[in-house]
Amino acid sequence: MENYYQKDIETASREQITQWQSERLAAQVKRVYENVPYYRKKMEELGVTPEDIKGIEDIGKLPFLSKADLRDAYPYGLLGAPLEDCVRIQSTSGTTGKRVIAFYTQHDIDLWEDCCARAIMAAGGTKKDVVQVAYGYGLFTGGAGLHGGSHKVGSLTVPMSSGNTERQIMFIQDLQATILCCTPSYAAYLGESMKEMGLTPDQIPLKAGIFGAEAWSEEMRHSIEETLGIKAYDIYGLTELSGPGVAFECSEQNGMHINEDHFIAEVIDPETGRHLPDGEYGELVITAVDKEAFPMIRYRTKDIVALSHKPCSCGRTHVRISKPKGRTDDMLIIRGVNVFPSQIETVLLNLGYTPNYQIIVDRVNNTDTFEVKVELTPEMFADSMGAISNHQAAISEGLKNMLGIKAKVTLVAPKSIVRSEGKAVRVIDRRKI
Repeated sequence: MENYYQKDIETASREQITQWQSERLAAQVKRVYENVPYYRKKMEELGVTPEDIKGIEDIGKLPFLSKADLRDAYPYGLLGAPLEDCVRIQSTSGTTGKRVIAFYTQHDIDLWEDCCARAIMAAGGTKKDVVQVAYGYGLFTGGAGLHGGSHKVGSLTVPMSSGNTERQIMFIQDLQATILCCTPSYAAYLGESMKEMGLTPDQIPLKAGIFGAEAWSEEMRHSIEETLGIKAYDIYGLTELSGPGVAFECSEQNGMHINEDHFIAEVIDPETGRHLPDGEYGELVITAVDKEAFPMIRYRTKDIVALSHKPCSCGRTHVRISKPKGRTDDMLIIRGVNVFPSQIETVLLNLGYTPNYQIIVDRVNNTDTFEVKVELTPEMFADSMGAISNHQAAISEGLKNMLGIKAKVTLVAPKSIVRSEGKAVRVIDRRKI
């Protein structure tokens, strides 16, 4: 039996969804044109007025918004509501320049929490569940979003935040937590820690996990599901667009449903900006049609996805996006070849390794060097030198087949790559490009 939080909305007809989007887009464009000078200037540069936007068929006339715009307009330049109507900010964990600060009215928070509640119920959550939120709290949106969503569902909410793995495991066991929310790399680490404690999947009370905030492969999903004895669901979002809950996976686990009553999704060719049809991978562009405080219109997410309007067995009618294949800015170009960390992860997990690896790229004598450090499993670590060099050769071969270029593979001792309780640091690029 499929679980819905707002069934009428989640299973609405395509005509109804298009009508909501068209009406809300036209109203949102008019509002930002009148209230946000930064947007008005961008629209004037393209010669577009609110009268030109009658519905979603006109969305291509509007200017794109990028992270650079958010930096230029920092902190208040994109504010779409009076400051006295704003009740909260959240901020990204970005590593370069000014952080992105997103603003929220109470209405924005309510809608965001509804989106997260939909995700929890799609993962089988009900008011009888115990939801352990191990995403970071504070400025990071992960903790706040799933926490609010869990309250809306009526589940017992355990606001753990990230880190303190011993306490996490103690609470999972003592409170009989049934749903875990955290980054996939932290879920893998918790699973690894429980396994070391001798816990088998049937001794772990969890039944589902909602994991997001970083790209992760299908292979990593299966590995987490096996170790924890759960069903692992993907969730998608960005601080700029509220946070997690822009899209979420259902029981079919075949792409994430975009909450289309609040967001319009487009997939474009990142080079030309032209729209791509269903099934073709390109950059995801999202428009938030009813956000008040921080109204993002045609925001370029840099995430590489494909769209699907195919009917879904869960009964939800909202368009699905594939699991992000990576980001346009995560993509490494090594010796002219596009390399995504998720491709490397796929090779390693297929060969029986844990998802603990590091990619090190450098440039020596004008040529890119490409090294992948891989942790041996404790069983492999006990192998003979001959067996270890066979492992090395198998990874090299697998990577060459997947990527088309050769990588230097360095096998390291178990647990020697630093674990992350938030987003994992997978890439070290030392090239001065």
